[in-house]
Amino acid sequence: MKNIIAERLTNLYKSWTGEKPDSISPLPKSASYRRYFRIKSNNKNAIGVYNADRKENEAFISFTKHFLKHNLHVPQLYTEELDNHVYLLEDLGDTTLYSLISGKRNDDQFTSIVLEHYKRSLKELIKFQVKASQDLDYSVCYPRNSFDQQSIMWDLNYFKYYFVKLTQTPFDEQKLEDDFNSFIKLLLSTETNYFMYRDFQSRNIMIKDNELYFIDYQGGRKGALQYDVASLLYDAKADLPQDLRNELLEFYISLLTDSTKIRKDEFKKYFYSYVLIRIFQSMGTYGFRGVHENKAHFLKSIPYAINNLEYIFQENLFPERLNELKSVLRSIISNNSLRKTSEVENSNKLTVSVNSFSYNSGIPTDLSGNGGGFVFDCRSLHNPGRHDEFKMLTGKDKPVIDFLNKENSVKEFLSNVYSIIEPAIKNYEERGFKHLMINFGCTGGQHRSVFCAEKVSKYLRKLDNVNVITRHTELEKRESS
Repeated sequence: MKNIIAERLTNLYKSWTGEKPDSISPLPKSASYRRYFRIKSNNKNAIGVYNADRKENEAFISFTKHFLKHNLHVPQLYTEELDNHVYLLEDLGDTTLYSLISGKRNDDQFTSIVLEHYKRSLKELIKFQVKASQDLDYSVCYPRNSFDQQSIMWDLNYFKYYFVKLTQTPFDEQKLEDDFNSFIKLLLSTETNYFMYRDFQSRNIMIKDNELYFIDYQGGRKGALQYDVASLLYDAKADLPQDLRNELLEFYISLLTDSTKIRKDEFKKYFYSYVLIRIFQSMGTYGFRGVHENKAHFLKSIPYAINNLEYIFQENLFPERLNELKSVLRSIISNNSLRKTSEVENSNKLTVSVNSFSYNSGIPTDLSGNGGGFVFDCRSLHNPGRHDEFKMLTGKDKPVIDFLNKENSVKEFLSNVYSIIEPAIKNYEERGFKHLMINFGCTGGQHRSVFCAEKVSKYLRKLDNVNVITRHTELEKRESS
């Protein structure tokens, strides 16, 4: 398939320039399935795009022509061949707003530089949202022409199935569904007749010759103004300081109220609900790409998204009467293994994740992106849960600990575990690996697996060369219910 794409792009480039390209270099993959290539010859260069989704291509090309007509800073469209799913764009270089602020984060001038670029971005955003929206052909929007009830429910279900369920966060299906419907009504209570860029974030803002350019708007549709502002200011990995977010929000609102009839109080009334739906959509992507497809890059954004959720709770900005959704988010916020991802990324030590689980619920998902590890079945051990005095206790309670400590089979089991994991830890360290997952499962995930996970965690914490993260999935469910 790779050769076919290269051939199509080569032919398209030759028909545009009259020259055969000297090089076709693939660019790093993004969250989408589109493929990007930098194509060069003696006199010209371009970005070649391959995307098998024709309707998405049609939306992007139509939007590009429209935005260029309105003098908005988007890449020039050189030529297209929709039957072959390819087109050529202006090469805007490699510097994104995200890469700029990442490189300047420890600079004394960080705040002033970031503030300048974000203010310029917000000024341009209003042109997309208001000016260009007036005569835009919304019939080409894909997959829907507005961020309506169906679109929002897709995002909420994306969050539910690819983040909440994959991270084994407990919830009541019907109650959560009811909250989703109430949340949708709230979101659609504000004005939704503007152009919604859909993915207005720092990686989609290019900087070339000190000018800002905007890309990846093919998912645009009618929607609320608040969504794109939330996307930019609460872009998880960009991790803007909260005081800077607040200043930029006030700046945007002042521009908006000067050029439209929109009132500040009306805009802010719905803003943090749109911050939430954007976070949910992003977390669905982190779950699908990171947890499901095992791409570690996406997992690294999870702690930042959780920090944004926590801010909304701390400032009492969460909508009223959405109790099940609130419970789900509190469980996510309190999940240490989700929040440790950024610490693992910055640690020079091997991180060992030790988990207990119930086989009725399934083996915990590896959130490191590393894959592999060990799963030990504790169901062959004497079960304290069969004794009435232990049924309401767990493997962290002293009576259960004393009971299992007396069992020779438990001692032998743990001795065998140590003999297996110690060589693995040593090997992982020598090879520079950053993460090892060790799971203990039993029937209910309450007694034997918890006891073994605690024992092994205590044993590993005596080592100087490892970080240890312990999680008891079934106990977390009980605590949050």
